[in-house]
Amino acid sequence: MSFSRVALLPFGLTSAAAAMVFAAGTAPRAPTAAPDPLIPLVCDDRRPTPAPTNGYGMQLDGSFRHPFSTPVDEEQPHPFAGRRAEYDTQSYISNMKVEAAYEGSDFTPDPFHSWQNIVDFKGRRYLYQYDRSDGRVYDITDVRSVRLVQRLGRGDVKAPWGVNSETFASRDWAAYDFWGASSVQWNARRREYIMVQSFEQKRQVSEVGAEPPHDKFNNPQGVAALRASPQLKGFKVFALRGPRKQDWKLLATVSTDDTQPDPLRADTWHSPQQGSGSLDVPYYTGDRYMFIAVAPNDNFSNTEYPNYLYSPGYQAWDMSDPAHPKRLGSWHREGQVHSETAAYSKNPRCGNRTSWMGARMPLFIPRPVEEGGKIGFAALAGFGVSVLDISDPANIRELGHVDLPPSVAGTEGDNIDVSQYEKTGLIYVSGYPLTEDCFEPYKDIFQIDARDPSKPRIVGALPRPKPPAEAGVTDYCQRRGSFGPKRSGYYTSPGDPPQGLLAYAFYNAGVQLFDVSNPAKPRIAAYFVPKAFGKDTPDYAYGNQTHGVYIEWDRKIIWVLTNHGIYAVSAASLIGDPVLSAPPAPFRNSAR
Repeated sequence: MSFSRVALLPFGLTSAAAAMVFAAGTAPRAPTAAPDPLIPLVCDDRRPTPAPTNGYGMQLDGSFRHPFSTPVDEEQPHPFAGRRAEYDTQSYISNMKVEAAYEGSDFTPDPFHSWQNIVDFKGRRYLYQYDRSDGRVYDITDVRSVRLVQRLGRGDVKAPWGVNSETFASRDWAAYDFWGASSVQWNARRREYIMVQSFEQKRQVSEVGAEPPHDKFNNPQGVAALRASPQLKGFKVFALRGPRKQDWKLLATVSTDDTQPDPLRADTWHSPQQGSGSLDVPYYTGDRYMFIAVAPNDNFSNTEYPNYLYSPGYQAWDMSDPAHPKRLGSWHREGQVHSETAAYSKNPRCGNRTSWMGARMPLFIPRPVEEGGKIGFAALAGFGVSVLDISDPANIRELGHVDLPPSVAGTEGDNIDVSQYEKTGLIYVSGYPLTEDCFEPYKDIFQIDARDPSKPRIVGALPRPKPPAEAGVTDYCQRRGSFGPKRSGYYTSPGDPPQGLLAYAFYNAGVQLFDVSNPAKPRIAAYFVPKAFGKDTPDYAYGNQTHGVYIEWDRKIIWVLTNHGIYAVSAASLIGDPVLSAPPAPFRNSAR
């Protein structure tokens, strides 16, 4: 396992000690006047400065030394000696097979990110791929002959990756409406799919005469404009009567603002609300309980990330009647709320104006509460990982906690894979890179032993992918683009993941399959690394290569989502022979 120098820092530092820790890579600045009373100014401004070029780069043994710490600097190139001059247009594969490939804007709703879901109707299987205003519905029944069923977006439907504002109405969306990150699950009582869509407050502070732009610490007008947005902050519930948008029936519109007297009020999203709304894909398996990541009001604001206003915790909801959700309870870690300054000041990230602090995704749950599950794992980014007792969703409580080594910039503690937990007691925790050319600390995938929920501890990390000899480089940092783990797919995939295997999207390292059947000796068992970009990829997205995997475990198909299209990939020796035609049975639930 490889740790950068920053990864060795202890968590429990005082704010004064944290200033010394970051001194090597920062230039302390005078405190910034608060542009908004809830912007956290607990610690002095200690933003990392750009790393000196002689402090990182290729080493004599062919490995890459990552910077100690860096500022938020997304999508900008950072060349170093030994980096390729051009993006790599070759692909590489080992122990996997490409069954089909689809390229172009019809298969890329967004070159940076998308969510996916699977539904089955009348013997046909459909894949949803979407990112807010832009979405696609595919018939994937025949893996080798995928058909576009519906294309959703704003503005000219022929224009790829529209950049039009979400504030106006279009053919496909009402003003301030979009396709939020969704869980689609079969509801046995209603005998139909229920879709729960997250409606999250936009993460970008408006650029209103600020320098640097989109910086909440120097942009009171932009912060005020973001708070005044009338978009829904919460979630919507739909019944799906078919695969297309016109087949969705709206059941409920719900605000997560806990200052609202009635979260289900019909007009609740026509006026400003507090808090973040629901983040990312809700945890909902079609049964009674739902868990979402949410900052329930504006006081949940202790985060250093410069263009985001909230520090999300969690809410639990009763979904017995999907048309009338009922809020049960909530939980957050001390330090997330504006008034909890004593706890916040002890975090070594305090004042760095860079780190995401709080949840980005809902709880990660090995076994649903309805099936006797009692444990949920909270990935809280700069606040670490907490083990929660969720057996009574109205009274969630913390059982144990482990702090993560700081890794600034980039996203820390974003994803937890719990697919191996019930057999091994191990969970796999990762963040993901935000910068080009490895201009940040490497994002390890930590192995955390949580067999004793009261004492979780880091016990290892998955191996760092290395390029094949034919790539002509010795480290993926040289290949250009972002390098590091994104996520290991979503729990909403049909079928059950196998024991001993994890699949991660790894940006310029494609999709990497890790054999963890022997946790003490994890290894890379297979990989598929696509080309860096396609003919329709805008040059600003060349570095954002493989950013998602979505796996049909029942058909043994791995969908690889890239900046230029999607691939259907198999790994027969590891997960079994793929089924390229209609699935043996319709997708009806994904409890785990």
